[in-house]
Amino acid sequence: MKFKKPKFWDDDKISFWAIIFFPFSLIYLVLFSIVKFLQSFKNNSKNDIPIICVGNIYLGGTGKTPLVKEIFNIVKSFGKNPAFIKKKYSYLIDEIQMLEKTGKTFVCDNRISGISQCSNTDFNVAILDDGFQDYSIKPDLSILCFNSKQLIGNGLLIPSGPLREKFSSISKTDCIIINGNKNLEFEKKIFNNIGNKKIPIFYSKYIIKNIENFANKEITAFAGIGNPSNFFELLKENNLNIKKTYSFPDHHEYSKADFEIITKNKDTKIITTEKDFYRINEKQRQAFDYVEIQLKIDNIDKFKELINSYL
Repeated sequence: MKFKKPKFWDDDKISFWAIIFFPFSLIYLVLFSIVKFLQSFKNNSKNDIPIICVGNIYLGGTGKTPLVKEIFNIVKSFGKNPAFIKKKYSYLIDEIQMLEKTGKTFVCDNRISGISQCSNTDFNVAILDDGFQDYSIKPDLSILCFNSKQLIGNGLLIPSGPLREKFSSISKTDCIIINGNKNLEFEKKIFNNIGNKKIPIFYSKYIIKNIENFANKEITAFAGIGNPSNFFELLKENNLNIKKTYSFPDHHEYSKADFEIITKNKDTKIITTEKDFYRINEKQRQAFDYVEIQLKIDNIDKFKELINSYL
């Protein structure tokens, strides 16, 4: 979904705008509940191959794609032959190209079709980049992503807040990964919502693999992702000399006018995210570089054991 996130979504308190949009959130909840009910009848059969679903309830910016790439490598290390499943949306071409760079990616109109194609070939594990809200699928392992800077925002449903479904839906996940700092208060909130179910919680962080390309240089950074501020903070945390930043809506299609603004600072090195880089044409890419990141998961051995137990 192409959108620029409203600032009130991440307010600590319920804002005026959140209240104004609340009736539309109720409509969204009713429509989502109907879709959920109808989807639940579509597929009740046992999966032919293990399915790992990585999703979120906060709309955008939780790090699903870097995580599925890491899971792909973990599954490969167990001698399996995994493939990615991605639902076809034209605005997701950036994410699809990122996945294709790592491994075979089935892009289909619906995820059931993609899983079927995957299981009818030589691939024996399906990894879904997104799909937590798709109730037509019953994954063997469901992983939910959060970013420690936003978590669940104001805790309200779209459009009053950033949540794709109620926070209580975390009860159907098998594992939670929080990108960022440890947060015991949020962990307590999770356990209060899942009852007696035990869900392992892991923390992760981003490592800039090509940081030597940007060290000791003045930098202009731009991003059109769910939370551009997270990208800019990552650069600053790595002591990069950021002179100017430009934020755009998630999955933004850059225009000539956009690039005229971005390239005004000709004496700086201009960098962006890998996702944004894939949305720029080859000629324009010559003027920019992108930050290559790797996801580092704490307690990685325990996480690998969890993955393996579902295979």
